[in-house]
Amino acid sequence: MSIVSAMTSNTAVRLARRPAGLPVADDWLIETAQVPDPGPGQFVVKTHLISLDPAMRGWLDDRPSYLPPVGIGEVMRAMTVGEVVASQHHRFGIGSMVLGTFGVQEYAVSDGDGVTLVDSRLGTPSMYLGVLGTTGLTAYFGLMELGKPRAGDTVVVSAAAGAVGSVVGALARLNGCRVVGIAGGSEKCAYVVDELGFDIAVDYKAPGLRNALNQACPDGIDVYFDNVGGPVLNAALGNLAMGARIVICGAISQYNAEVPTPGPSNYMSLLVRRATMSGFLVFDYASEYRVARKRLARWVADERIAAPETLVKGTVSDFNDVLLRLFRGDNVGKLILDVTPG
Repeated sequence: MSIVSAMTSNTAVRLARRPAGLPVADDWLIETAQVPDPGPGQFVVKTHLISLDPAMRGWLDDRPSYLPPVGIGEVMRAMTVGEVVASQHHRFGIGSMVLGTFGVQEYAVSDGDGVTLVDSRLGTPSMYLGVLGTTGLTAYFGLMELGKPRAGDTVVVSAAAGAVGSVVGALARLNGCRVVGIAGGSEKCAYVVDELGFDIAVDYKAPGLRNALNQACPDGIDVYFDNVGGPVLNAALGNLAMGARIVICGAISQYNAEVPTPGPSNYMSLLVRRATMSGFLVFDYASEYRVARKRLARWVADERIAAPETLVKGTVSDFNDVLLRLFRGDNVGKLILDVTPG
């Protein structure tokens, strides 16, 4: 057992007030306190990598959701990877790399509940926040369990250059599907096709989204994996194939809206095309994580799945600035704040 030095301090990012629209610096309180020693059955984690996810914005609103909102004064919720630096826990020894919801702070004390040991044989620590973490698992279970892709299907993915979308596209290709990505701007569209291997990309920022999507999918959309919501979802609903499956993963276009977002006007296509539209949470499949993670790791090793990442070097105090990159579309693949010492 190693005891944390009494001189070691922990900087944490706490929610000071609920944002209106995009979060700003004054919505956060940067607080420093001494790191406590672990008690029996506990360990202390030094944060190395912090996951940035669109869902974080939803956690800041005081309204019912699949998780309770982050409370005023609480450390901002976040998945992180870190190193165990002190331990009184039989399973998590000093030097172990671990994945858990440790929050936006330099150190965290844990009893091991919900914590995963990082297996370097499967992938790097950053991959445990991306393709081997909640991101990749979301893509895997959302597509495979709800989308049910079949060879020859046309699969359309919004936010295709993002963390989840890029993995969904790769999995669809593995299943013999024709894959259409929706991304913002010509550079992102070129990246989706040239680097990620999608068959075609549609620029949602260009005029005539619905017409462009119809041209890209002349036989209709068999599977639509939605990360965006809003007008993009509405355009996809307007061109469904018979028996289409729509997977609702997220709605990043709506998270910062200050007024209610109108529902899709093309929803009656679900009736006409005998389609289904289903939401899901990756946590529902927790008992299957281990098998899915091994499959994803094998496909990455075989170069059948790309695992793009955007790592931003900084400190925990940079959290808000890095979070805003998600909503500007500045990243490709998984966005991670790298606070690794040194």
